[in-house]
Amino acid sequence: MESIEPQSLKKLCLKSLKKSRDLFSTIHSQLAPLDPESKRIRMSHKISVEYEGIKVGSEIVPGQVNSAAVEASGSSTVLAISGPGDSRVSQKGGAQNALVVGPSLQPKTQNDAGVSGKSTSVITASGSSERNFLTSAIMERIPSKWPRPVWHPPWKNYRVISGHLGWVRSIAFDPSNTWFGTGSADRTIKIWDVGSGRLKLTLTGHIEQVRGLAISQRHTYMFSAGDDKQVKCWDLEQNKVVRSYHGHLSGVYCLALHPTIDLLLTGGRDSVCRVWDIRTKVQAFALSGHDNTVCSVFTRPTDPQVVTGSHDSTIKFWDLRYGKTMLTLTHHKKSVRAMALHPTEHCFASASADNIKKFSLPKGEFLHNMLSQQKTIINAMAVNEDGVMATGGDNGSLWFWDWKSGHNFQQAQTIVQPGSLDSEAGIYALSYDLTGSRLVTCEADKTIKMWKEDEDATPETHPLNFKPPKDIRRF
Repeated sequence: MESIEPQSLKKLCLKSLKKSRDLFSTIHSQLAPLDPESKRIRMSHKISVEYEGIKVGSEIVPGQVNSAAVEASGSSTVLAISGPGDSRVSQKGGAQNALVVGPSLQPKTQNDAGVSGKSTSVITASGSSERNFLTSAIMERIPSKWPRPVWHPPWKNYRVISGHLGWVRSIAFDPSNTWFGTGSADRTIKIWDVGSGRLKLTLTGHIEQVRGLAISQRHTYMFSAGDDKQVKCWDLEQNKVVRSYHGHLSGVYCLALHPTIDLLLTGGRDSVCRVWDIRTKVQAFALSGHDNTVCSVFTRPTDPQVVTGSHDSTIKFWDLRYGKTMLTLTHHKKSVRAMALHPTEHCFASASADNIKKFSLPKGEFLHNMLSQQKTIINAMAVNEDGVMATGGDNGSLWFWDWKSGHNFQQAQTIVQPGSLDSEAGIYALSYDLTGSRLVTCEADKTIKMWKEDEDATPETHPLNFKPPKDIRRF
Protein backbone atom coordinates (compact mmCIF):
# COMPACT_ATOMS: atom_id res chain seq x y z
CA MET A 1 0.00 0.00 0.00
CA GLU A 2 1.11 3.57 -0.68
CA SER A 3 1.98 5.58 2.37
CA ILE A 4 -0.35 8.54 2.81
CA GLU A 5 1.35 11.80 3.63
CA PRO A 6 0.28 12.88 7.13
CA GLN A 7 -1.37 16.28 7.07
CA SER A 8 -1.87 18.57 10.01
CA LEU A 9 -5.33 19.66 11.05
CA LYS A 10 -4.36 23.24 10.30
CA LYS A 11 -3.35 22.40 6.74
CA LEU A 12 -6.57 20.47 6.14
CA CYS A 13 -8.62 23.39 7.47
CA LEU A 14 -6.86 25.83 5.13
CA LYS A 15 -7.40 23.51 2.17
CA SER A 16 -11.05 23.19 3.02
CA LEU A 17 -11.45 26.96 3.37
CA LYS A 18 -9.81 27.59 -0.02
CA LYS A 19 -11.93 24.92 -1.73
CA SER A 20 -15.13 26.34 -0.25
CA ARG A 21 -14.21 29.85 -1.37
CA ASP A 22 -13.35 28.73 -4.92
CA LEU A 23 -16.58 26.75 -5.10
CA PHE A 24 -19.04 29.32 -3.78
CA SER A 25 -17.46 32.70 -4.50
CA THR A 26 -19.21 34.59 -7.32
CA ILE A 27 -16.52 37.25 -7.90
CA HIS A 28 -13.08 35.67 -7.64
CA SER A 29 -11.22 38.95 -8.03
CA GLN A 30 -12.59 40.37 -4.77
CA LEU A 31 -11.70 39.38 -1.25
CA ALA A 32 -14.29 37.81 1.01
CA PRO A 33 -16.08 40.50 3.09
CA LEU A 34 -15.31 40.69 6.80
CA ASP A 35 -17.80 38.85 8.96
CA PRO A 36 -18.15 40.61 12.35
CA GLU A 37 -20.30 37.79 13.79
CA SER A 38 -17.69 35.11 13.12
CA LYS A 39 -14.98 37.35 14.55
CA ARG A 40 -17.05 37.87 17.71
CA ILE A 41 -17.41 34.09 18.13
CA ARG A 42 -13.67 33.59 17.55
CA MET A 43 -12.82 36.29 20.04
CA SER A 44 -15.13 34.88 22.69
CA HIS A 45 -13.47 31.50 22.53
CA LYS A 46 -9.96 33.02 22.46
CA ILE A 47 -8.60 30.62 19.88
CA SER A 48 -5.15 31.53 18.67
CA VAL A 49 -4.35 30.40 15.13
CA GLU A 50 -0.88 30.25 13.60
CA TYR A 51 -0.12 30.16 9.89
CA GLU A 52 3.26 28.84 8.75
CA GLY A 53 2.73 28.98 5.00
CA ILE A 54 -0.01 30.12 2.65
CA LYS A 55 -0.34 28.74 -0.83
CA VAL A 56 -0.98 31.45 -3.43
CA GLY A 57 -1.55 30.02 -6.96
CA SER A 58 1.22 27.46 -7.38
CA GLU A 59 3.78 29.24 -5.15
CA ILE A 60 4.20 28.56 -1.41
CA VAL A 61 5.47 31.53 0.57
CA PRO A 62 6.87 30.09 3.83
CA GLY A 63 8.23 33.19 5.53
CA GLN A 64 7.87 36.08 3.08
CA VAL A 65 5.19 38.62 2.38
CA ASN A 66 4.91 41.33 -0.27
CA SER A 67 3.78 44.83 0.60
CA ALA A 68 2.04 44.95 -2.77
CA ALA A 69 0.10 41.92 -1.63
CA VAL A 70 -2.12 44.04 0.50
CA GLU A 71 -4.83 46.04 -1.21
CA ALA A 72 -5.08 49.66 -0.21
CA SER A 73 -8.74 49.87 -1.11
CA GLY A 74 -11.56 48.97 1.29
CA SER A 75 -11.01 48.42 5.00
CA SER A 76 -7.52 48.37 6.44
CA THR A 77 -6.10 44.85 6.41
CA VAL A 78 -2.99 43.07 7.65
CA LEU A 79 -1.27 39.93 6.45
CA ALA A 80 0.21 38.10 9.44
CA ILE A 81 2.55 35.22 8.57
CA SER A 82 4.97 33.60 10.96
CA GLY A 83 8.55 33.33 9.76
CA PRO A 84 10.75 30.28 10.09
CA GLY A 85 11.98 29.24 13.50
CA ASP A 86 10.29 30.58 16.62
CA SER A 87 9.56 34.08 15.34
CA ARG A 88 5.91 34.94 15.00
CA VAL A 89 3.66 37.82 14.08
CA SER A 90 1.18 39.26 16.52
CA GLN A 91 -1.76 41.15 15.21
CA LYS A 92 -2.74 44.40 16.84
CA GLY A 93 -5.50 46.84 16.10
CA GLY A 94 -8.84 45.25 16.92
CA ALA A 95 -11.64 45.13 14.41
CA GLN A 96 -9.84 46.99 11.61
CA ASN A 97 -7.37 44.14 10.95
CA ALA A 98 -7.97 41.00 8.94
CA LEU A 99 -5.98 38.27 7.29
CA VAL A 100 -5.55 38.67 3.51
CA VAL A 101 -5.73 35.34 1.72
CA GLY A 102 -6.92 35.27 -1.88
CA PRO A 103 -6.16 35.44 -5.58
CA SER A 104 -5.78 39.23 -5.62
CA LEU A 105 -2.13 39.11 -4.46
CA GLN A 106 0.04 40.98 -6.98
CA PRO A 107 3.44 39.88 -8.39
CA LYS A 108 6.61 40.64 -6.49
CA THR A 109 8.59 43.78 -7.36
CA GLN A 110 12.05 45.04 -6.45
CA ASN A 111 10.76 47.64 -3.96
CA ASP A 112 8.85 45.13 -1.89
CA ALA A 113 9.43 45.08 1.83
CA GLY A 114 9.26 41.54 3.12
CA VAL A 115 9.89 39.33 6.07
CA SER A 116 13.01 37.22 6.06
CA GLY A 117 15.13 35.26 8.47
CA LYS A 118 14.33 35.51 12.17
CA SER A 119 12.78 38.98 12.16
CA THR A 120 9.06 39.45 11.69
CA SER A 121 6.96 42.50 10.96
CA VAL A 122 3.39 43.59 10.46
CA ILE A 123 2.76 45.41 7.17
CA THR A 124 -0.29 47.63 6.98
CA ALA A 125 -2.13 49.07 3.97
CA SER A 126 -0.57 52.47 4.53
CA GLY A 127 2.90 50.97 4.05
CA SER A 128 4.08 51.33 7.68
CA SER A 129 5.63 48.30 9.32
CA GLU A 130 5.73 47.54 13.01
CA ARG A 131 8.19 45.09 14.53
CA ASN A 132 6.75 42.66 17.03
CA PHE A 133 8.44 39.72 18.70
CA LEU A 134 5.53 38.51 20.83
CA THR A 135 3.96 35.07 20.49
CA SER A 136 1.62 34.95 17.56
CA ALA A 137 -2.13 35.14 17.43
CA ILE A 138 -4.27 36.08 14.49
CA MET A 139 -6.59 37.96 16.83
CA GLU A 140 -5.81 39.86 20.00
CA ARG A 141 -6.17 38.15 23.36
CA ILE A 142 -8.89 39.69 25.48
CA PRO A 143 -8.46 39.84 29.26
CA SER A 144 -10.80 37.85 31.51
CA LYS A 145 -14.04 39.71 32.17
CA TRP A 146 -14.76 37.60 35.24
CA PRO A 147 -15.20 39.89 38.28
CA ARG A 148 -12.44 39.72 40.85
CA PRO A 149 -13.76 38.58 44.24
CA VAL A 150 -13.92 40.91 47.22
CA TRP A 151 -11.69 39.85 50.10
CA HIS A 152 -13.64 38.49 53.07
CA PRO A 153 -12.15 37.43 56.41
CA PRO A 154 -12.45 33.71 57.17
CA TRP A 155 -15.13 32.51 59.55
CA LYS A 156 -14.49 30.60 62.77
CA ASN A 157 -16.63 28.60 65.19
CA TYR A 158 -16.93 30.39 68.53
CA ARG A 159 -19.78 28.60 70.30
CA VAL A 160 -21.32 25.12 70.43
CA ILE A 161 -24.80 24.79 71.95
CA SER A 162 -26.08 21.35 72.94
CA GLY A 163 -29.54 20.74 74.30
CA HIS A 164 -31.56 18.92 71.65
CA LEU A 165 -31.89 15.14 71.84
CA GLY A 166 -32.10 14.62 68.06
CA TRP A 167 -30.91 16.02 64.76
CA VAL A 168 -31.45 19.78 64.60
CA ARG A 169 -33.42 20.31 61.38
CA SER A 170 -34.59 23.94 61.18
CA ILE A 171 -33.82 27.46 62.40
CA ALA A 172 -35.44 30.90 62.37
CA PHE A 173 -34.37 34.27 63.81
CA ASP A 174 -36.60 36.66 65.70
CA PRO A 175 -37.08 40.13 64.05
CA SER A 176 -35.60 41.77 67.17
CA ASN A 177 -32.40 39.67 66.72
CA THR A 178 -32.35 38.78 70.44
CA TRP A 179 -33.33 35.11 70.16
CA PHE A 180 -33.70 32.34 67.62
CA GLY A 181 -35.70 29.11 67.47
CA THR A 182 -34.62 25.65 66.35
CA GLY A 183 -36.74 22.64 65.44
CA SER A 184 -35.41 19.14 65.98
CA ALA A 185 -35.97 15.44 65.39
CA ASP A 186 -36.68 15.16 69.14
CA ARG A 187 -40.08 16.73 68.26
CA THR A 188 -39.42 19.94 70.22
CA ILE A 189 -38.85 23.57 69.34
CA LYS A 190 -36.29 25.34 71.52
CA ILE A 191 -35.80 29.09 71.90
CA TRP A 192 -32.21 30.28 72.48
CA ASP A 193 -30.69 33.62 73.44
CA VAL A 194 -28.45 34.95 70.64
CA GLY A 195 -25.94 36.76 72.87
CA SER A 196 -25.33 34.10 75.51
CA GLY A 197 -26.51 30.93 73.77
CA ARG A 198 -28.64 29.95 76.78
CA LEU A 199 -31.92 28.04 76.48
CA LYS A 200 -34.96 30.26 77.14
CA LEU A 201 -37.91 28.01 76.31
CA THR A 202 -38.90 24.58 75.01
CA LEU A 203 -42.15 24.09 73.06
CA THR A 204 -43.71 20.64 72.57
CA GLY A 205 -46.64 19.69 70.38
CA HIS A 206 -45.35 18.00 67.25
CA ILE A 207 -45.34 14.20 67.12
CA GLU A 208 -42.61 13.93 64.47
CA GLN A 209 -39.42 15.84 63.69
CA VAL A 210 -39.82 19.60 63.06
CA ARG A 211 -38.56 20.29 59.53
CA GLY A 212 -39.56 23.93 59.00
CA LEU A 213 -39.66 27.05 61.15
CA ALA A 214 -40.57 30.69 60.43
CA ILE A 215 -41.13 33.72 62.68
CA SER A 216 -43.47 36.50 61.57
CA GLN A 217 -42.18 40.07 61.35
CA ARG A 218 -45.72 41.49 61.52
CA HIS A 219 -47.30 39.42 64.29
CA THR A 220 -46.26 37.67 67.51
CA TYR A 221 -46.54 34.32 65.73
CA MET A 222 -44.12 31.52 64.98
CA PHE A 223 -44.94 28.80 62.44
CA SER A 224 -43.64 25.25 62.44
CA ALA A 225 -44.03 22.27 60.11
CA GLY A 226 -42.99 18.67 60.50
CA ASP A 227 -43.03 15.12 59.25
CA ASP A 228 -46.35 14.61 61.08
CA LYS A 229 -48.14 16.49 58.20
CA GLN A 230 -48.97 19.28 60.66
CA VAL A 231 -48.42 23.00 60.23
CA LYS A 232 -48.83 24.87 63.50
CA CYS A 233 -49.10 28.55 64.45
CA TRP A 234 -47.66 29.40 67.88
CA ASP A 235 -48.64 32.53 69.80
CA LEU A 236 -45.40 33.68 71.40
CA GLU A 237 -47.21 35.76 74.02
CA GLN A 238 -48.98 32.66 75.36
CA ASN A 239 -46.39 30.10 74.17
CA LYS A 240 -49.03 27.75 72.81
CA VAL A 241 -50.55 26.60 69.53
CA VAL A 242 -53.41 28.83 68.42
CA ARG A 243 -53.98 27.48 64.88
CA SER A 244 -53.29 24.35 62.85
CA TYR A 245 -53.35 24.18 59.05
CA HIS A 246 -54.61 20.83 57.76
CA GLY A 247 -54.28 19.67 54.18
CA HIS A 248 -50.87 18.16 53.51
CA LEU A 249 -51.00 14.48 52.60
CA SER A 250 -47.48 13.73 53.78
CA GLY A 251 -44.55 15.25 55.66
CA VAL A 252 -43.99 19.00 55.36
CA TYR A 253 -40.35 19.84 54.52
CA CYS A 254 -40.17 23.61 54.10
CA LEU A 255 -42.02 26.69 55.15
CA ALA A 256 -41.93 30.43 54.33
CA LEU A 257 -43.88 33.57 55.20
CA HIS A 258 -44.88 36.14 52.61
CA PRO A 259 -43.15 39.47 53.47
CA THR A 260 -46.13 41.77 52.80
CA ILE A 261 -49.33 39.67 52.82
CA ASP A 262 -50.62 37.41 55.61
CA LEU A 263 -49.85 34.24 53.71
CA LEU A 264 -47.97 31.11 54.74
CA LEU A 265 -46.35 28.77 52.19
CA THR A 266 -45.52 25.15 52.94
CA GLY A 267 -44.00 22.49 50.70
CA GLY A 268 -43.78 18.79 51.33
CA ARG A 269 -43.56 15.22 50.18
CA ASP A 270 -46.95 15.41 48.46
CA SER A 271 -45.19 17.44 45.67
CA VAL A 272 -47.41 20.44 46.33
CA CYS A 273 -46.68 23.91 47.70
CA ARG A 274 -49.73 25.01 49.68
CA VAL A 275 -50.63 28.65 50.29
CA TRP A 276 -52.50 29.33 53.53
CA ASP A 277 -54.32 32.39 54.82
CA ILE A 278 -52.76 32.85 58.26
CA ARG A 279 -55.86 34.26 59.98
CA THR A 280 -58.64 32.06 58.59
CA LYS A 281 -56.60 28.80 58.21
CA VAL A 282 -58.07 28.50 54.68
CA GLN A 283 -55.90 27.01 51.93
CA ALA A 284 -55.81 29.74 49.27
CA PHE A 285 -53.94 27.70 46.63
CA ALA A 286 -52.37 24.34 46.11
CA LEU A 287 -49.47 25.08 43.75
CA SER A 288 -49.15 21.73 42.00
CA GLY A 289 -46.80 20.97 39.13
CA HIS A 290 -43.71 19.41 40.67
CA ASP A 291 -43.15 15.68 40.14
CA ASN A 292 -41.46 15.09 43.49
CA THR A 293 -41.01 16.48 47.00
CA VAL A 294 -40.99 20.27 47.34
CA CYS A 295 -37.99 20.76 49.63
CA SER A 296 -37.23 24.50 49.41
CA VAL A 297 -39.32 27.64 49.05
CA PHE A 298 -38.87 31.39 49.40
CA THR A 299 -41.15 34.36 48.82
CA ARG A 300 -40.77 37.92 47.54
CA PRO A 301 -42.99 41.03 47.61
CA THR A 302 -43.08 41.23 43.79
CA ASP A 303 -43.51 38.69 40.99
CA PRO A 304 -42.46 35.95 41.03
CA GLN A 305 -43.76 36.04 44.59
CA VAL A 306 -43.21 32.32 45.19
CA VAL A 307 -40.20 30.25 44.09
CA THR A 308 -39.99 26.53 44.88
CA GLY A 309 -37.24 23.95 44.46
CA SER A 310 -37.92 20.24 44.29
CA HIS A 311 -36.42 16.76 44.29
CA ASP A 312 -37.47 16.57 40.63
CA SER A 313 -34.42 18.88 40.02
CA THR A 314 -36.53 21.83 38.79
CA ILE A 315 -37.19 25.30 40.15
CA LYS A 316 -40.61 26.84 39.54
CA PHE A 317 -41.74 30.47 39.65
CA TRP A 318 -45.40 30.85 40.61
CA ASP A 319 -48.00 33.50 39.85
CA LEU A 320 -49.75 34.04 43.17
CA ARG A 321 -52.80 35.71 41.61
CA TYR A 322 -53.83 32.66 39.58
CA GLY A 323 -51.95 29.89 41.36
CA LYS A 324 -50.18 28.87 38.16
CA THR A 325 -46.59 28.30 37.06
CA MET A 326 -44.89 31.31 35.47
CA LEU A 327 -41.57 29.64 34.63
CA THR A 328 -39.70 26.37 35.16
CA LEU A 329 -35.91 26.29 35.41
CA THR A 330 -34.39 22.94 34.44
CA HIS A 331 -30.68 23.77 34.82
CA HIS A 332 -30.00 21.40 37.72
CA LYS A 333 -29.47 17.68 37.34
CA LYS A 334 -30.10 16.74 40.99
CA SER A 335 -32.56 17.68 43.74
CA VAL A 336 -32.69 21.39 44.56
CA ARG A 337 -32.63 21.09 48.35
CA ALA A 338 -31.68 24.67 49.18
CA MET A 339 -32.17 28.15 47.77
CA ALA A 340 -31.08 31.56 49.03
CA LEU A 341 -32.47 34.95 48.01
CA HIS A 342 -29.97 37.81 48.10
CA PRO A 343 -31.15 40.43 50.64
CA THR A 344 -30.52 43.44 48.36
CA GLU A 345 -29.88 42.27 44.78
CA HIS A 346 -32.52 40.91 42.41
CA CYS A 347 -31.08 37.42 42.18
CA PHE A 348 -30.98 34.13 44.03
CA ALA A 349 -28.81 31.03 44.26
CA SER A 350 -29.89 27.41 44.24
CA ALA A 351 -27.89 24.42 45.39
CA SER A 352 -27.95 20.80 44.37
CA ALA A 353 -25.43 17.97 44.50
CA ASP A 354 -24.17 18.80 40.99
CA ASN A 355 -23.61 22.54 41.31
CA ILE A 356 -24.56 25.84 42.88
CA LYS A 357 -26.14 28.15 40.32
CA LYS A 358 -27.07 31.81 40.35
CA PHE A 359 -30.18 33.19 38.61
CA SER A 360 -31.51 36.69 38.08
CA LEU A 361 -34.97 37.82 39.08
CA PRO A 362 -37.68 38.33 37.94
CA LYS A 363 -36.94 36.60 34.62
CA GLY A 364 -34.94 33.68 35.99
CA GLU A 365 -32.01 34.13 33.59
CA PHE A 366 -29.04 31.89 34.38
CA LEU A 367 -26.08 34.02 35.49
CA HIS A 368 -23.27 31.60 36.31
CA ASN A 369 -22.19 28.58 38.31
CA MET A 370 -20.15 28.90 41.45
CA LEU A 371 -16.51 28.24 40.57
CA SER A 372 -16.04 25.12 42.73
CA GLN A 373 -18.06 22.00 43.47
CA GLN A 374 -18.72 20.98 47.05
CA LYS A 375 -19.26 17.38 45.91
CA THR A 376 -21.86 16.57 48.54
CA ILE A 377 -25.60 16.95 49.09
CA ILE A 378 -26.15 20.59 50.09
CA ASN A 379 -28.96 20.84 52.61
CA ALA A 380 -28.88 24.53 53.45
CA MET A 381 -27.56 27.85 52.22
CA ALA A 382 -27.76 31.50 53.23
CA VAL A 383 -26.32 34.82 52.01
CA ASN A 384 -25.80 38.08 53.90
CA GLU A 385 -25.65 41.72 52.73
CA ASP A 386 -21.83 41.66 52.58
CA GLY A 387 -22.03 39.10 49.77
CA VAL A 388 -20.85 36.10 51.80
CA MET A 389 -22.79 32.95 50.95
CA ALA A 390 -22.54 29.90 53.20
CA THR A 391 -23.51 26.37 52.14
CA GLY A 392 -23.78 23.40 54.47
CA GLY A 393 -23.35 19.84 53.26
CA ASP A 394 -24.35 16.36 54.35
CA ASN A 395 -20.71 15.51 55.12
CA GLY A 396 -20.28 18.39 57.58
CA SER A 397 -18.55 20.70 55.09
CA LEU A 398 -19.31 24.41 55.48
CA TRP A 399 -18.11 26.41 52.48
CA PHE A 400 -18.04 30.18 52.21
CA TRP A 401 -18.38 31.93 48.84
CA ASP A 402 -17.99 35.40 47.42
CA TRP A 403 -21.43 36.17 45.96
CA LYS A 404 -20.35 38.39 43.06
CA SER A 405 -17.63 36.23 41.55
CA GLY A 406 -18.65 32.75 42.79
CA HIS A 407 -15.19 32.22 44.32
CA ASN A 408 -14.99 29.77 47.21
CA PHE A 409 -12.74 31.52 49.74
CA GLN A 410 -13.05 29.15 52.71
CA GLN A 411 -13.75 25.46 53.22
CA ALA A 412 -14.53 24.71 56.85
CA GLN A 413 -15.33 21.30 58.30
CA THR A 414 -17.58 20.93 61.32
CA ILE A 415 -16.29 18.85 64.25
CA VAL A 416 -18.76 16.52 65.95
CA GLN A 417 -19.30 16.85 69.69
CA PRO A 418 -17.61 14.22 71.90
CA GLY A 419 -19.52 10.95 71.97
CA SER A 420 -20.85 11.31 68.42
CA LEU A 421 -19.89 9.26 65.39
CA ASP A 422 -17.81 10.89 62.67
CA SER A 423 -20.66 10.13 60.25
CA GLU A 424 -22.86 12.49 62.27
CA ALA A 425 -21.01 15.47 60.86
CA GLY A 426 -23.83 16.89 58.76
CA ILE A 427 -25.40 20.34 58.45
CA TYR A 428 -29.18 20.38 58.00
CA ALA A 429 -29.99 24.09 58.34
CA LEU A 430 -28.18 27.38 58.65
CA SER A 431 -29.08 31.03 58.92
CA TYR A 432 -27.44 34.40 59.42
CA ASP A 433 -28.71 36.68 62.15
CA LEU A 434 -30.33 39.95 61.09
CA THR A 435 -27.00 41.82 61.04
CA GLY A 436 -25.29 39.15 58.91
CA SER A 437 -22.30 39.08 61.28
CA ARG A 438 -23.13 35.73 62.93
CA LEU A 439 -23.95 32.42 61.32
CA VAL A 440 -25.80 29.61 63.09
CA THR A 441 -25.68 26.01 61.82
CA CYS A 442 -27.97 23.15 62.88
CA GLU A 443 -26.25 19.80 62.77
CA ALA A 444 -26.67 16.03 62.86
CA ASP A 445 -24.62 15.63 66.06
CA LYS A 446 -27.56 17.33 67.90
CA THR A 447 -25.65 20.58 68.38
CA ILE A 448 -26.09 24.15 67.22
CA LYS A 449 -22.85 25.91 66.24
CA MET A 450 -22.34 29.66 66.00
CA TRP A 451 -19.76 31.20 63.66
CA LYS A 452 -18.31 34.68 63.25
CA GLU A 453 -15.64 36.39 61.17
CA ASP A 454 -12.05 36.22 62.39
CA GLU A 455 -11.20 39.76 63.58
CA ASP A 456 -7.43 39.15 63.41
CA ALA A 457 -7.42 38.09 59.74
CA THR A 458 -6.04 40.49 57.12
CA PRO A 459 -5.54 40.19 53.35
CA GLU A 460 -1.84 39.55 54.13
CA THR A 461 -2.45 36.67 56.56
CA HIS A 462 -5.21 35.14 54.42
CA PRO A 463 -4.46 36.12 50.80
CA LEU A 464 -7.02 35.71 48.06
CA ASN A 465 -6.10 32.69 45.94
CA PHE A 466 -8.24 33.37 42.89
CA LYS A 467 -7.86 32.16 39.32
CA PRO A 468 -10.51 33.30 36.82
CA PRO A 469 -12.19 30.41 35.00
CA LYS A 470 -10.86 29.54 31.55
CA ASP A 471 -14.20 28.48 30.14
CA ILE A 472 -17.50 29.89 31.29
CA ARG A 473 -20.32 27.37 31.16
CA ARG A 474 -23.47 28.82 29.68
CA PHE A 475 -25.88 26.43 31.37
